[in-house]
Amino acid sequence: MMNVTKKSLVVLGALLVNVCLLKLNAQETQTEEPLNVILMIGDGMGIPQVSSAFYFGESTPNFERFEEIGLHKSYSTSHKITDSAAGATAFSTGQKTYKRAIGVSKDTIPQETILEKLKKDGYQTGLISLTSITHATPASFYAHVKDRDMHEEIAAQLVTADVDFLAGGGRKFLSNRSDGKNLFSTLLEHNYHLDTLKLGNSKAGMRNAFIIEDEGLPSKIEGRGDFLKEASLEALDYFGKAEKPFFLMIEGSYIDWGGHDMNPEMMIEEVADFDTTIGAVLDYVETHPNTLLVITADHETGGASIGKYYEVDEETGEKTEVPEKVAVYFTTDQHSGELIPVFAAGKGAENFKGIYQNSAIYHKILKAINAKNQQHEK
Repeated sequence: MMNVTKKSLVVLGALLVNVCLLKLNAQETQTEEPLNVILMIGDGMGIPQVSSAFYFGESTPNFERFEEIGLHKSYSTSHKITDSAAGATAFSTGQKTYKRAIGVSKDTIPQETILEKLKKDGYQTGLISLTSITHATPASFYAHVKDRDMHEEIAAQLVTADVDFLAGGGRKFLSNRSDGKNLFSTLLEHNYHLDTLKLGNSKAGMRNAFIIEDEGLPSKIEGRGDFLKEASLEALDYFGKAEKPFFLMIEGSYIDWGGHDMNPEMMIEEVADFDTTIGAVLDYVETHPNTLLVITADHETGGASIGKYYEVDEETGEKTEVPEKVAVYFTTDQHSGELIPVFAAGKGAENFKGIYQNSAIYHKILKAINAKNQQHEK
């Protein structure tokens, strides 16, 4: 009986070891999946805009949840003060270029973007914007033209770029065109579920395009609602169903417009909306650790600052400081040359500390992806 018991224990021990090994292998397989990447761009968002989130609103901003923070230098090859086209192209191609360039080098030569590169590597791709999906920031990830205002040419490149998830405006550049073409039919030919009226539920097994305004969506103070957060969560849900790695760019477009209009209320509300979306995306990252989240801006707009708040006597014009309040001030209705904050979380976030060129963000993202791939090979 003793021999039988010993043999049974040996067999049982071997089975337990095998079960443990299987669990370890399963865990390794789970962590060795390719890295998901989410790039959020708060257009026109410098440190003053981020600071506004800490002075206005009732809750702690989601910006405060980040530990890995850096700064980037935003100038282009042609101008010390950049624009969204050159700024986004630096993010998408890893090299600086001239002002107004979309996906091309300083010599106007088309450059492969990070979206195009990762798509070749089997990634799903997505772009979300509050402006036209042909606008400078989203366009810089799929199009290659010498000037940002070439919206119809950009749209023609969009419909064959096969981006898996699109959400934003820009209907008129696809249907109400000078050449008479209706590019929505091309999207349908490329297996798109298409909605030109509202953000709805995406369809698995198809590409999805929600092009719901002729140009841009309304601003937050004009009643836009929670489109940015809802579109971001819809995209993440869509990507999750396919069980493939993804690259998603999310643009909070109208922080920039608040600066151009020198409109404190608009700027504050757009930053708050972007911060709310950050919170939802960061919650996703914390429950999906195989994801890198990078948040930055192309440039600052308005030369904004947070300063003392004064009440003015209507009769005498005398100003009295109100210590409990602050105000937003603008020095210009154009872009500025401020260093731009970078917030990162998830796998590879440690690479984004320090001060570096805007073009380095592309290389830092690929470094994080390649580090994960090398880990997988080992």
